[in-house]
Amino acid sequence: MLRSRSQSLVALLTLVFASLALAAPGPRLQAFFQPEFTSAAYQQRVYSQVAGKWQQPSRKGLPAVGRKTVVQAVIGRDGKLVSAVVSMQSGSNAWDAAALSAVRKAAPFAPLPKDHGPAMLDAHFHVKWAASP
Repeated sequence: MLRSRSQSLVALLTLVFASLALAAPGPRLQAFFQPEFTSAAYQQRVYSQVAGKWQQPSRKGLPAVGRKTVVQAVIGRDGKLVSAVVSMQSGSNAWDAAALSAVRKAAPFAPLPKDHGPAMLDAHFHVKWAASP
């Protein structure tokens, strides 16, 4: 009986601590592509490349919770980054620079799918400091 209660308490504490860890503040990256571009596989590859290059600034460089940076990027047919600019600032120069750097360092990307008609692809990367997932 005592062992059963101990195991239940351990399980309950594990769930509590796990949910607290999930609610911890942290960066959240979202990627948006022009609506007519429907290649989910390509979108996922680009997202993963950018996420893999993210370097979070020091605690001093964090924006207020809920603030975000938006980086607008243009990817050429050959996968090269044609342009990348910060179109929305978070209020933290370090955070904005880190978001722009992640996009630039992730390039070049794979060539655009052959069935994508336009010669370029617009992508927006939102990097937000969030209180919870």
